[in-house]
Amino acid sequence: MTKRIHILGASGSGTTTLGLALIERLNYPHFDTDDYFWLPTDLPFTQKRDAPLRQKRLMGDLTAHDAWVLSGSLCGWGDVAIPLFELVVYLRIPPAIRLERLRQREMARYGERIMPGGDMYEKSQAFLKWAASYDEGGLDMRSRCLHEQWLSSLPCPVVRIEGEHAIEEELDILMREISFS
Repeated sequence: MTKRIHILGASGSGTTTLGLALIERLNYPHFDTDDYFWLPTDLPFTQKRDAPLRQKRLMGDLTAHDAWVLSGSLCGWGDVAIPLFELVVYLRIPPAIRLERLRQREMARYGERIMPGGDMYEKSQAFLKWAASYDEGGLDMRSRCLHEQWLSSLPCPVVRIEGEHAIEEELDILMREISFS
């Protein structure tokens, strides 16, 4: 049975949601790349943690467990973890759906702070603009192009889940793959 699973995709594709649902089924610990990449700050997701410290913390957590689910993107800075992966899952959903999910998530997290005049308005708008560029972006950013190149270099199986699916459908796809590994 597969024990070390990494789930990635564009912001808003559902990597964390799927990761959390999967750990409920498997009883594995869950880790999210945002927790390694970003420093905890009053204005969230604004200060990056230094790459060597990210790597040390990530590898410390992953190597401390025999089984886990890791969600989020770590292309480049987290490549030290690639030898640990037994299965990588790539989620891709239509941009319009993904961006609507992100707008709803931003509102749920920050409320009035992201509205015009709020202290996070400009940051939220910049984030949404960045997220919208995923499908056409180049190798210099977190993009479909970068993810495809990264996925093609992996030594482990890659499962692609494309399109909008209910979480139960995604879980069924993964559980079949995990059980046969």
